[in-house]
Amino acid sequence: MSEKEKVAADVELTSSDRTDLDSVVRPWTTTRRELWAFYVYYIGNNGLSGFNFGPSQFQNLLFLAGYDPAHPPFTASCGADTQCVLPYLGSVRDVNSIVLLTNGISFALQAVVLLLIGAWADYGRWRPNITIFFTILAVAVSFAWLGVDDPSRWQAGVALYILGLITYQCALTFWTAAFPGLARDLPNVRQSAAEAVSGEKTLSEHADYESMERNRISNVSFAVCSAGEIIILAIMVGILKGLKSDASTENNTKAFSALIAFSGGVWLLCAIPWFFLEKRRPGLALPPGASMLTIGFKQTFVALRECMRLKQTFLYLIFYFLMGDVLNTTVTVIGTLQNSVVSYSTLQLTLLLIVGIVAQGAGIYLFWLVQKRFQISTKTMLCFNVFWILILTVWGLIGIHTDKFGFKHVWEIWLYQAYYGLMVCPWYAYSQTMISEVSPLPQMFLFFALFSVVGKTSAFIGPLVSSAIITASGNNDNYPFVFLFTLGALSTVFLYLVDVQKSRTECEAFVLAEAKRDAFADTP
Repeated sequence: MSEKEKVAADVELTSSDRTDLDSVVRPWTTTRRELWAFYVYYIGNNGLSGFNFGPSQFQNLLFLAGYDPAHPPFTASCGADTQCVLPYLGSVRDVNSIVLLTNGISFALQAVVLLLIGAWADYGRWRPNITIFFTILAVAVSFAWLGVDDPSRWQAGVALYILGLITYQCALTFWTAAFPGLARDLPNVRQSAAEAVSGEKTLSEHADYESMERNRISNVSFAVCSAGEIIILAIMVGILKGLKSDASTENNTKAFSALIAFSGGVWLLCAIPWFFLEKRRPGLALPPGASMLTIGFKQTFVALRECMRLKQTFLYLIFYFLMGDVLNTTVTVIGTLQNSVVSYSTLQLTLLLIVGIVAQGAGIYLFWLVQKRFQISTKTMLCFNVFWILILTVWGLIGIHTDKFGFKHVWEIWLYQAYYGLMVCPWYAYSQTMISEVSPLPQMFLFFALFSVVGKTSAFIGPLVSSAIITASGNNDNYPFVFLFTLGALSTVFLYLVDVQKSRTECEAFVLAEAKRDAFADTP
């Protein structure tokens, strides 16, 4: 029986076609060791190198290399109370605008990369190899920062910043795509499927049970990552003390590069168990006439076409496109403000991250406890989370016309880290789980790749628009929050319209219809 037919049997069983459990369950079982290897990998791929310290070091180098535009070029260094500019891509730009523009370029390149190779995860046994490749490349980029610790090398920092973000996000994307399969192959989920086959429970009850297990894996992975990251950051504080990072600007800049390299080394150590323990679950056979170079474009086209048939999936895709852009850009804008407020101090930023990660672990765990206790749906939890993301944009918006509030003071940055961890970070768990709620199971990797491409496409639009807004507003770094709040409010309409029960019905009908075409032949 093909994988396609097994899925069809899982989702549409009548009294005439119920069969033995052996004919509908998959031959793989998720073991405790494999599951914990999945969790531990995330401790390494925590974003400290490519998403936290890498961008901070990049902005730090720009600030040190830049000049005060109130004086002739390069005659007066940037100060805490002055503007700071550099010539970049044909124009003299504010350093915060440069960070946002480079961030947009990075996400545009990510979209192209995922468009080309995103669908490879659906075919053969490629996905684990892609995760390994991007992980090793990301670690190499982390160590390369050791050679970029002087303001005169800020142009090299541009390349490492872009590469760091691309490799981090791509590794994260293909690692994340594994979790629906892990959940489906858990012994208790397989037992639930058996009960659905035998008629002891309804298919809807089984779907709800599997959904809750996907939420559990997603939330536990974030909690484990948070716990591990706290330990890593505590070690980093010791490293900074040893390097005397607060003694001079030069020491502080070198300390940034040392922390990035250390993060890369930890990532590699945490990734090795997953490299060896992940089961190589086979994917689909390559369609006739397709090649590995063209399949990504073809499959993205197919996925977009199918989304038009899967209306609930399409509604969520629009929401994910808009809100993903809002959150990614909001975090980047706040990050640039945060770095300026704390004067790029590695010690301050590390301590702030510890607060943020503790709050993140607590936030995700509390969200999960509430969801489990009251059996709240993924969509409801996501709606609650999105409300607090919008509040974050309002916070920044207030700072347009006042210096008293709006990420302008150190105390606000400490409060932001706690707020972000408690109320915003659950987005990364629930938004991913929601993808699996509205996607057909046989094409799960395809739809994860599609959502990743869409997310990366939107993520470069926001920074580019925000960079232009900052420049047009006379270098007011809070003006992008007007755009971000408006876009975020609009996106919530599409989330409200998503009906998960209707999505399940649409996906079941889609699976059965596609099964007749033999479109999902298993790889031998």
